[in-house]
Amino acid sequence: MPYFFKICLIGDFAVGKTSLARRFLYNEYQADYQATIGVNISKKEIHLTDPIPAQVTLVIWDLAGGEPFTPIVEAYYRGAAGALFVADITRPATVEHLSQYIEEFRLVNPDAEAVVLLNKVDLLSAHAVEAFDQETLREKLGTPIFLTSARTGYNVENAFLSLARRLLEKTNHA
Repeated sequence: MPYFFKICLIGDFAVGKTSLARRFLYNEYQADYQATIGVNISKKEIHLTDPIPAQVTLVIWDLAGGEPFTPIVEAYYRGAAGALFVADITRPATVEHLSQYIEEFRLVNPDAEAVVLLNKVDLLSAHAVEAFDQETLREKLGTPIFLTSARTGYNVENAFLSLARRLLEKTNHA
């Protein structure tokens, strides 16, 4: 049985949402930055083996960054089964904004799944990565957290597949 899930990429301006989507969708990285205006919609079919064997299509809504929570943004969120909330780990303000994005998203989709991606980890030293308190952030936000790099591809597929597995598991337990 095929499954279709709408997921949103949400976060501040220039945190790497589009780059993460491109890495996941096409396994490519584009160094020149182009801001997303409104929303870019893409889809990718994946085959999961757990929690059950399934064909899953992710319909990925890559939203413009930093938009205020307006009726238009609310309409973009509507009907999403889950979201990847993205912050730039080198810019602490973008990490601090995650709780607001998650709260606004859950106003529209209270039962949706959420996963946090702390992107641009390739720009930090190994010591800085180790010093980052992921556990406190995980407890505060109540979501799984993945350190990612759209540039190198580090952990990008794992993050998207984690959300897909969580959605599939939730659907089969509903």
